Amino acid sequence: MQTYRHRIAGTETTIHAMETPEDVETALQWLRQHNPRSLAVDTETSGLDTYRPGHRLRTLQYGTADTAWVVPVERGADFHAFASRVVRGAAELVLHNASFDLLVMDRHGVAGLDELAGKVRDTKILAHLCDSRQEHEGGTGHGLKPLSARYVDPTAPDTQAGLNAAFHAYGLTKATGWARVPYEDEIYQRYAGLDVILTARLRPALEETFQRLGLPEQLAVFEHRLMAICAKFQRAGMLLDVEYTRGLVDRLQADAEHHTRRAARYGVQSINSSAQVAAALTGMGEKLTETTASGALKVDKAVLLDLADLDDQWNPRGTRIPNILANAVLHARRAARWRTSYALAMLDSRDADDRVHPSINALGARTGRASVSSPPLQQLPSRDWTIRRAIIAEPGHVYFSVDQSSVELVVLAALSQEPRMCAAIKEGRNLHDFTAMLMFGDHFTKAQRDLAKVAGLGTSYQGGPTALARQTGLHVSTMRDTLNRYARAYPGIKRWAHAMQRHARSNGCEVRTPSGRRLVLDRDKTFRVVAYLCQSTARDAMGQALVDLDEKGLTGHLNLWVHDEVLGTAPAAEAADIAREVAETVRMSLFGIPIDASADVYGPTWAGGYGLPDEWQVSAKETATFSTGA
Repeated sequence: MQTYRHRIAGTETTIHAMETPEDVETALQWLRQHNPRSLAVDTETSGLDTYRPGHRLRTLQYGTADTAWVVPVERGADFHAFASRVVRGAAELVLHNASFDLLVMDRHGVAGLDELAGKVRDTKILAHLCDSRQEHEGGTGHGLKPLSARYVDPTAPDTQAGLNAAFHAYGLTKATGWARVPYEDEIYQRYAGLDVILTARLRPALEETFQRLGLPEQLAVFEHRLMAICAKFQRAGMLLDVEYTRGLVDRLQADAEHHTRRAARYGVQSINSSAQVAAALTGMGEKLTETTASGALKVDKAVLLDLADLDDQWNPRGTRIPNILANAVLHARRAARWRTSYALAMLDSRDADDRVHPSINALGARTGRASVSSPPLQQLPSRDWTIRRAIIAEPGHVYFSVDQSSVELVVLAALSQEPRMCAAIKEGRNLHDFTAMLMFGDHFTKAQRDLAKVAGLGTSYQGGPTALARQTGLHVSTMRDTLNRYARAYPGIKRWAHAMQRHARSNGCEVRTPSGRRLVLDRDKTFRVVAYLCQSTARDAMGQALVDLDEKGLTGHLNLWVHDEVLGTAPAAEAADIAREVAETVRMSLFGIPIDASADVYGPTWAGGYGLPDEWQVSAKETATFSTGA
């Protein structure tokens, strides 16, 4: 057994790195002697791709604020059994980013997710609830090292830099080092042990901050429950149509090359060179007015979409002649990104049964909104089937979707208690039609109805006339008039928004959501208070629905959470009934205003709900072939 010492916050700490099965008895004696009710736990693995074939659990480490034990699980059954005994026997487990370690322990047979999740306290969740801002937003962020520097000891050793040097010394990279650095390496063992000690010390500091801020314990309980539910989604994963996805890699490559050649006709040799793209667009007569922080002309996605006459979901706007170069650059970049971030990533990370396991961070954004990564499925355009077609159901099963209807506007009505809007929702009226009538009169046109819809969403997410003009392709003055009409139609919203801004300014730029969540605003952007409150409250509404579904035992049918939608699979004969039951559970009331939900059965592929062309349809019979890899 190797033993190391560190001084943290003025006190000496000890790390024991176990090496032989005989060390297990020494570790057991320590547990019997100290009998800690709460143990901090962490794991080291061969990589982040938990479900990829060949993934290994290398070490499990546990301990308290002053002592850590590193268990080399990779060295055999004795260590594996001991690690299992430790985590199963502890009354409480403290982890940082618990979903990752819980799934690792579940995947490698140390202890089941369902067995451990109920006794976990996650310091990453506590940190987000105390301050949801990332470092670049003025907060501390939610990583263990910056949090420890703030709450535990600013001089606490950070062995990450030393570990990277160790990787290099062994001829390894950051990508290969975690799997291949020898367990005996001192820096590796110190790194593993220190994370446990820092987590154990971080927990009481965050708990004190949590209580000082007056945050409700029920909110922490809620977030831990959601974390476990999202971990179940990740564990279940989704079946990949490998043959389709391999073909998609080639098609996206050809698509990227085609549009790159189109861009080259206008002098753009590199589609990723902003200078080349800006120069070519200027030469074509386009007026670029926005600049980056360095003063260069901006040609990001938003600018190019505007020039290509596309909205943010890549739908044609019909408001100007599309710029051919902007269109080519957009499509070339997207095809290249989709090939790497989706098609190749899913093929590379799939498990032995051809399932992909997207990671769902239930607290992915500043407002608490969830995010999806590996791959980032929440970023797909709302009407595009291309990537979604790669996801298929198990033999005899079909996909279904349930989403909350117009939840952003319902939340806006509920929070503001705007009487006209609340009455319309309660009466079951089509809110966009009703709003268009208030704004433009009884004989409103389809275009005016579209404006009413844009104005509502823009108000709930604080999109000003300039941003909405870019999205719609209409003149700024038109969007300013539209927003003014909307404000006159629903004066209660404007009064409430102003009241919330005044409250935020008088309360240190802080507001609390109905769930008690603490949101800190930027001092120069308190106007975003409406967007923050609406987005956070809508997220919590769907989160509560997921908890209710879990209590009903329906989580086993669900695969993915994307904003206000939950995606699931069920046997074809039962799918409609199960989808209706899920929708019924998702329906709820917020301050007396009903949040409705709709259910759709998509068929044997996720893309079935997104305009999938006939030539790409999948029959239920074919999924059996895909699932067996035949």
